[in-house]
Amino acid sequence: MQLDIQEIPVEISQAKMRYGIIGNAPGLLAAMSRAIQVAPIDLSVLVTGESGTGKEFFPKIIHGFSSRKHAKYIAVNCGAIPEGTIDSELFGHEKGSFTGAISSRKGYFEEADGGTIFLDEVAELPLTTQARLLRVLESGEFIKVGSSTVQKSNVRIVAATNVDMSKAVAEGRFREDLYYRLSTVTIGIPPLRERGNDIVLLARKFASDFAERYAMPAVSFGDSARALLLRYRWPGNVRQLKNVVEQTALFESGREIDADVLSQFLPVGSVNYSPVATHGEMSHDYASEREALFGMIFRLQRQIESLNSRLDGLGAVDGVDVQAGFQPVEDVLMPEAVAPVRSIVKFHPFASQIRRPAEVGSTDDGRLAGGILSSSEAPATLEETERDTIRRALDRNGGKRKDAAKELNISERTLYRKIKEYGID
Repeated sequence: MQLDIQEIPVEISQAKMRYGIIGNAPGLLAAMSRAIQVAPIDLSVLVTGESGTGKEFFPKIIHGFSSRKHAKYIAVNCGAIPEGTIDSELFGHEKGSFTGAISSRKGYFEEADGGTIFLDEVAELPLTTQARLLRVLESGEFIKVGSSTVQKSNVRIVAATNVDMSKAVAEGRFREDLYYRLSTVTIGIPPLRERGNDIVLLARKFASDFAERYAMPAVSFGDSARALLLRYRWPGNVRQLKNVVEQTALFESGREIDADVLSQFLPVGSVNYSPVATHGEMSHDYASEREALFGMIFRLQRQIESLNSRLDGLGAVDGVDVQAGFQPVEDVLMPEAVAPVRSIVKFHPFASQIRRPAEVGSTDDGRLAGGILSSSEAPATLEETERDTIRRALDRNGGKRKDAAKELNISERTLYRKIKEYGID
């Protein structure tokens, strides 16, 4: 279903104004129309789309145009709640049901009775919690942790995910019966790269908002900058566009931006970036990315070791001590070999812990000093590197898992699982 901009229904225009949604792309308008149509009917809805596309607006539209609009609306990020406490958060617990349960507590399903619950990152739910959620969907019943009393809750569930749910079901990570119950109605949100001129409209809006918030002259975008905005693939979608525009607005305040200036605020070598994932495979596989990264680094290390072994017996050549530093080795490395490493390090969640070749020192015997590229030590395994990275992040944040997870750019539940997996104190 595609809507012409001149034929936009009043309800969609109202929703855009109420929730601050910018854009007229046919895919966006069709998704909004679908949300408004399903809102009055108490069906479960699954919102799908890549990370950063604005999925969180659609549960609000559904709630706001439903008969439940005067009841509670609660948004829950399933990926941010540790596995050991998520049942208590959703369904509540009784006093003494576990260590630290000093009093009874209502869960979100009890608090939102009569209203709507938005389950963001629903694919992150543990299988045991998925079974409890299925019971709520089928009968409206749940049991608090530590209780034997069945309670009722009249709640509408809207869920969202950036994961390919069919693949998750096939791999046994998500219950098939729950998937079909959640996806009675599915709403797909288009990625930013498919929204055409909406990209320019959003960039202008973000620039204007930034200038107003910080009382600074607004930036404007010239023809070449607008062309670059439309050509770039925006793997981080609207969230990435806002980040780029705010950086540009800060450092180029009051100027008209051209493509050369704008490209300085885009990731290195990514102007012709191709999308990380299609709509059918929207999850970002950091494990594969990390493995590819270290594979490149280890190949560079082997090149360096080979060159160092040749240099060991050369001594001085034409008055230059070739064993004294890293520069001769760096000169030999081809830019094509170094660029992919820099590109991946920039986006990697553990990037702050990985030293680039230019950051690595040297020892007096010509071998690289310290860390992952040391030629005098056996290469660290991916698991060892990840464990050390997590431990250092926890140390820097005083053991606070929430802050450490934010620094590492991973969910708190993922960090909790890694801590248990590696036995980190």
